[in-house]
Amino acid sequence: MIEDVTFWLSYLTNGKHLAWYGSFQFTIFAALVGGFFAVVFGLLGATLKASRHFPLRLIGSTYSSIVRGVPDVLFFLFFPLAFEQAVEWFVSTQVCTPEAIAAQTSPWPPCKEANWFLGTGEYLLLASVSLGLVYGAFATNVIHGAMRAVPAGQLEAARAYGMSSTQVLWRVHIRQMWVYALPGLSNVWMLIVKSTSLLSLLQIADIVLWADRLGAPNFLPAVGLVHEDWRWRYYLVLFVFYILVTWLSERVFEALMRRAGRGILSEEPT
Repeated sequence: MIEDVTFWLSYLTNGKHLAWYGSFQFTIFAALVGGFFAVVFGLLGATLKASRHFPLRLIGSTYSSIVRGVPDVLFFLFFPLAFEQAVEWFVSTQVCTPEAIAAQTSPWPPCKEANWFLGTGEYLLLASVSLGLVYGAFATNVIHGAMRAVPAGQLEAARAYGMSSTQVLWRVHIRQMWVYALPGLSNVWMLIVKSTSLLSLLQIADIVLWADRLGAPNFLPAVGLVHEDWRWRYYLVLFVFYILVTWLSERVFEALMRRAGRGILSEEPT
């Protein structure tokens, strides 16, 4: 019995498992920062869609329509790579000489001085922005619909008090919009949380990648088979983790909806 406890303690606290535990912070960071960017892009897109100027409305509608139609995985892979190569191209215009370009044997980057080596932190930030861009398109439609749901009489009353268009937008319209937007945004948040499982596609050692590595059949020449295929056990841990995140998220959004609804009177039909 004591030997079994000692084995499990040493097994679950070895270096690889500690790295797996630490990788949970990548998932949480990507979800929170991606959610922040999704709200920012959603507000921007909804503001453009509600603009009185046709070119701005066209930009907002194009963003929400096209990005929502692109598969998440494709956009998740495209944006970081495109951004990385765009930066390398710009740097190459500043540092690459004709001689350095001629000496470069590989097709990219134009010269070795322009090569940008991205680490986990950079890829994690790009992944978060990618999540924000993709789900910001969904948030755009949610926020745009919520803004249209705000009773027009309240906006007219604000204008009657002498508020400018900007004051009406930010102090009244957007303030009351959250009551109608939060239920839809909670669904967008859940989609973002689920999409954090794609982080391994950007060379980030996230919780899914570590679970696959740790659960795979493990052989050591000195002792033979350490364990058979245990991946389902590690995936079960992730299953429970995402359920807990979902439960906690629901509680947080319920609190936010109660907070957003304070002091706001809904118009009852007569």
